[in-house]
Amino acid sequence: MSLGYKKIVVKVGSNVITQANGLPDEHRINHLVNQLATIKKQGIEVILVSSGAVASGRSLIQIAEKQDAVTTRQLLAAIGQVKLINTYANFFAEHAIKCAQVLVTKEDFRDRAHYLNMKNCMQILLQHNVIPVVNENDVVSVTELMFTDNDELAGLIASMLNADALIILSNVNGIYNGDPKVEGSKVIEEIKGSITNLASFISTGKSQFGRGGMVTKSTMAQKVAKLGITVHIANGTTDNVLTTLLNEKLVHTRFVPEKSKSGKKKWIAHSETNAKGIVQLNNGAKEVLTSGKATSLLPIGIIEIKSDFLKGDIIKIVDEDDNLIGLGIAEYGSDKARERIGQKKQKALVHYDYLYLS
Repeated sequence: MSLGYKKIVVKVGSNVITQANGLPDEHRINHLVNQLATIKKQGIEVILVSSGAVASGRSLIQIAEKQDAVTTRQLLAAIGQVKLINTYANFFAEHAIKCAQVLVTKEDFRDRAHYLNMKNCMQILLQHNVIPVVNENDVVSVTELMFTDNDELAGLIASMLNADALIILSNVNGIYNGDPKVEGSKVIEEIKGSITNLASFISTGKSQFGRGGMVTKSTMAQKVAKLGITVHIANGTTDNVLTTLLNEKLVHTRFVPEKSKSGKKKWIAHSETNAKGIVQLNNGAKEVLTSGKATSLLPIGIIEIKSDFLKGDIIKIVDEDDNLIGLGIAEYGSDKARERIGQKKQKALVHYDYLYLS
């Protein structure tokens, strides 16, 4: 494979492996497994993040219309997850490859200990030549605790395992410079840095079966690329999509990675929902922090502590207009921070090594 990746995370959307009637497309799943097996046999570590449990459940049980959406989803996901992982296991077995089921919830990423525990689980699977098949545990995840979609989950896994690349397979060829359905729209083949107006020309139509539209995909892709991981968005319904992409012969969208960040920063980057405190900075301090030079967050630039936190908590750092500047790990609690607001020659509240700028 000419791209030279050693470890990749492949995310397959439900729209790729579900037929128009809402039932699983086993032919497509088999085709993807064949490609993953080829890639693995070339010495590349593969982690698969796969949706599709609900569709698999639909193929096994009829549900009375009167059930509410959440319980229906739980029922279909619980039954369907067994079928989905069996489908993968049977297809991988034809290549003498073992796969493992890893079901996660957002709670599993909430603190560093949990996070490292999950990372160890994935690493031991990879060491034993097993392909982890990861999915959100829809059986216990209820709306407010859910990932936005499996794209967000795939981004977390790619960051956690320090993957070289994250490949997101959707049902379109990539990100277009206009509505994909309109003649003359082209795929943007390379995206560098953060393009703020992406949302203006991404058609917001969500896939019929998935939760994540192109806007959430792009936002997540930019975040992951910022951490030093290449992100590809490609059409999973194209034959041999993975092998063609890895041989650099596929028209799709690639997000160019920035310099790789440390493991600690990769965790902090994805921890916004777990942040405890909020610290507001003046514009001068904001300029210094965002100048591109390695700088820690000092009390002299703080205007206000907007909500309390303890030493070791993840805190949000906002500007004078309450816009998020970044996230960091507090070196001391909010009580001490309040005493030191605006003072010179004080210990940094967030050390540069534990500061992630969004």
